[in-house]
Amino acid sequence: MRMKYEKVLKPWIFQVNNRMLEKTCQPKTHLMFLKTHKTASSTVLNILYRFGDARNLTFALPYQYYFGYPYLFKATMVKSYSPEKAQKFHILCHHMRFYKPQVEKVMPNGTFYVSILRNPVTLMESSFTYYKGSCSVFRKVNSLTQFLADPWKYYSPDGHDNQYARNTMWFDFGFDNNANDTEEYVDFVINEIENTFHLILISEYFDESMVLLKDALCWEFDDVVSFKLNVRNKVTVRSLSEVDVKRIKAWNSLDWRLYLHFNQTFWQKVEQYGRKRMADDVLVLQRAGKELGDLCLNGSRPVDTSQIQDKKLKPYQQGNARIMGYNLNTNLDESTWEKCIRMVTPELQYKDRLDAKLFPP
Repeated sequence: MRMKYEKVLKPWIFQVNNRMLEKTCQPKTHLMFLKTHKTASSTVLNILYRFGDARNLTFALPYQYYFGYPYLFKATMVKSYSPEKAQKFHILCHHMRFYKPQVEKVMPNGTFYVSILRNPVTLMESSFTYYKGSCSVFRKVNSLTQFLADPWKYYSPDGHDNQYARNTMWFDFGFDNNANDTEEYVDFVINEIENTFHLILISEYFDESMVLLKDALCWEFDDVVSFKLNVRNKVTVRSLSEVDVKRIKAWNSLDWRLYLHFNQTFWQKVEQYGRKRMADDVLVLQRAGKELGDLCLNGSRPVDTSQIQDKKLKPYQQGNARIMGYNLNTNLDESTWEKCIRMVTPELQYKDRLDAKLFPP
């Protein structure tokens, strides 16, 4: 018997905590997502891909898979952009180093700006594993502990790929990741980010982040349900000593200050949303995710890359991370299969899909 996608979210989704979910706004379709590195941003990207793809929105696409990173973003990095035409796009969401004046050349007034942060401690551990073979700094050491014991022995501020080794998120937002963390400078940068971005998501509270995103964009629960993408096999995750944790916070002091600030403002937004309302909505989202997993996935969970049967669904592998992926159930009808495969398609393959759709041969 073929399994069919009807409305994954059951009728109880429309009444939570004895309140009717009535839409009094229009869904936002102009979005700029700053995709920071190793922060669960690939899962957010898939959500944006699916939303725009289903509605035939225009994506500002790079010529390859990122916008000239690690150089600051330029409008000319967007495929098909022309200053003469001054074309504006619906969604801009690929890896870049943010530079607002150039972003505004491709995104219209009223665009919703969003990004995501992760605790710099776990971010550093993840980055070391993922970029061990490609970042020149990390190639010089055998372990993260060795690097943290004397980082200046291996690190040079002028290194061409050193943004992966220090204050990565600060760098992605377009600022100097080697600057001194003076109160005046940190306050200036945080103020700049707050004046530009409407919402900063927090990786450790992903479900709560999606509820806030859904609410801010006037989207449906269906739009923000997801499977975790670009997730590592747990066997590659390394535990950190208390000494290493302290050293990571000190070495990435700019990222740490950034995270502490926006973690605080994130929970202020949760308070404004309502703790009970948030808890109820997170439960709705989690139930929907489980139902989709049972419907779409063979085994209902991610598998090691060696076990992925469809080569087109294998995520890009880098360093020692062993990025996991998914196998789809084989007894899905055509419509359900299309919905499910969008949810598990890795970001590089989905970018190629959008590229082919927007720029057919």
